[in-house]
This record gives sequence, structure tokens and C-alpha cells, in this order.
Amino acid sequence: MSNRVTIQDIADELGISRNTVSKAINNTGVLADATRDKVLKKAMEMGYKQFSYVTAAKPGSSVLSIPAPKEKTEIAVFLTNFVGGNHFAIVMLDKFQKELAVLGYSLTMHRLLTEELDNMKLPASFSQERTAGIICIEMFHYEYDQMLCGLGLPILFVDAPVTCFKNPLEADLLCMDNQSGIYLFIGEMARRGKTKIGFIGDYMHCQSFFERYMAYRNAMYLAGLSCPDEYCIAENKEGMHKLSSEDYQEYLAECFRKVSHLPEVFLCANDFVALDVLQALKKSGYSVPDDVWLCGFDDSPESKIVTPAFTTIHIHSQIMGFSAVNLLMTRINEPSLNYRTVHTETSLIYRESTEN
Repeated sequence: MSNRVTIQDIADELGISRNTVSKAINNTGVLADATRDKVLKKAMEMGYKQFSYVTAAKPGSSVLSIPAPKEKTEIAVFLTNFVGGNHFAIVMLDKFQKELAVLGYSLTMHRLLTEELDNMKLPASFSQERTAGIICIEMFHYEYDQMLCGLGLPILFVDAPVTCFKNPLEADLLCMDNQSGIYLFIGEMARRGKTKIGFIGDYMHCQSFFERYMAYRNAMYLAGLSCPDEYCIAENKEGMHKLSSEDYQEYLAECFRKVSHLPEVFLCANDFVALDVLQALKKSGYSVPDDVWLCGFDDSPESKIVTPAFTTIHIHSQIMGFSAVNLLMTRINEPSLNYRTVHTETSLIYRESTEN
């Protein structure tokens, strides 16, 4: 065996596939906790570079134990809005907190106020001296995020502002896979003879929305389908960055009235956009799925109970929580690592809104 330990070396030692080892180390796919722990423990024993600093796993623990620095045991959570009970981040943060507790860290929550964002001020409750790292949940204010990156602390963004024409943030980024499910959905729609497919959602709202919009356009191109502007409502009302649900529904209904024919299918940036689209279509005299098919993203609880239930793309929130721990802990222990962007697995689910 060479001095440099590889994933294949670990797979050979355990008598399992290279793919299984890769999933365990990179936190992709779904594995039994026992399998993941066995792989990570073997990686540590063999001196695999990503786990060379890790101590042995505690019995019954789902993560390897990494000693927390004695002087800094807090992980700060920054967000701009309260995370509702139906938001994917609730399950993700629950998993994140449980795994951190095993490692000796505690969470502190900090909701940024508009005044603090506008004036580039840190929240009064935040203690940089006690903080080992920061996780930012849907912090879509680029200049403020840049300021946070300048604090010299390990930072992980869960989703982020769109940076396509800006310098990337100097931090790690965790997102759900915003492409695979959309490619599969567009391909299936084309197979069913649905060639007129539109997109609804402010594509510059955040990195995830941007990636979903670009996946839609790329998938349409690869399927040989056109995506005319009249089929897409990819911005907010002019001059408005954020609309109430009622105002957004009225804006959508106004857009629907301006086109001679609606597309056969609308792909929406997330389930909450899809809910507004559903109401706007009803107000405009259209029925889902009789007149238009609808697909959301997130697999929120609302997507299951609405009539018709939405076809959507499921986010594996627990996998995101585990991946968040892995990214932040490796950044804390090895701050010189290159910045990483990780996308976790998603799953396409067909329901009644596309006649399934």
C-alpha cells in the first residue's frame, strides 16, 4: 500500500465498495449509521488525510468525536427571519445541534435585525471571544456576509446570496442539489408530451433559486425545448424586492392575464411559490392539474395537504444537518483548507398536481 491512503484502500480493508466509502466520507447518499461509523473509524485508523485529527467514535454516537477547543465552545447561528416549523432548516438544525452536543459544542441563536444589517453591526448577543464558528441560515445580504467573512472565524453558509457576477464569499457553502431533480422532471414532462414548460420564482433571490432557474433553462435546452420569456415569471414586481403572499398572488394573476396562452407546466422555485401560483391560477379561472400542471421544490408539509398535492423535490434535511457539522468541524480544525461548496441529495416526488 502506498503512503497516501485512498478511498479504494479503505474499501479494500473493509471489503466494501468504493462508492460506499465515498458516500460515508463525503456525507452523500443514505447509509446506515453503523456503516458510516465503521468507514470513518477505519479512515481515521489508516490515517486518511481528512480524518487524521479525529479521535475514536463514542459508543452509540453517529459522528466521530472531535474535541472542542476549551476556550471556544459556542457555534453561532445567524439568520434574518424566524425559521418556521415547516421550514427544511428546522430538521437540519435539530440534527446539527445533536451532533454538535456530542462534540462538546453549544448553539447560540442570533436573529439579525434590519438596522443591524443596514449598519453592518454584529448582534449585541454575539460573543466573538466564545465563538468557534458561525453557521448562517439563508443570509442573503452579500455585503453583510462579506463583513462576517472578515471576522477571521470559520463560517458556513446554508444557501447564500447569488454571487454569479461577484467575488465568491470566503467561506464554505452548503446547499441542496438544485439540479438533478429538475433535469429528471423536465425529461419526464417531455416524455409525456408536455413541451411548453415555464418557471416561476425570483431567480436572483438566493443561490438556490438561481441554480434551480439555470437547471430549468439547461434542461429545456438539452431536451430540445424552447423557454420563451412569456412562460417565465423569474423576477418580482418592478421596484419590489419582497412582496406579501397576497400581493405576490395578485402580481402573478396580472402576469397571467397578459399572456394569450399559459404553458402546460409551471416549475416553481419552491413549494411556497407554488402555493401562491396555485391561488393566482384559481383567481384567473385556471385549474390544476386540468389546465396547468404544477411542480414545487422542498417537499414542505403544505405540499402534501394542499389540493391537489404538489409534485415536488424532497430535501433530505437530516443529511444537510450532518453535512453542516462535517463542513464546520473540518474548517475549525483545518482552517487552511480550500473553500468548499457541497450539494446534498434531493429526490423527485410525483403527486396529483402533475396527474400522478
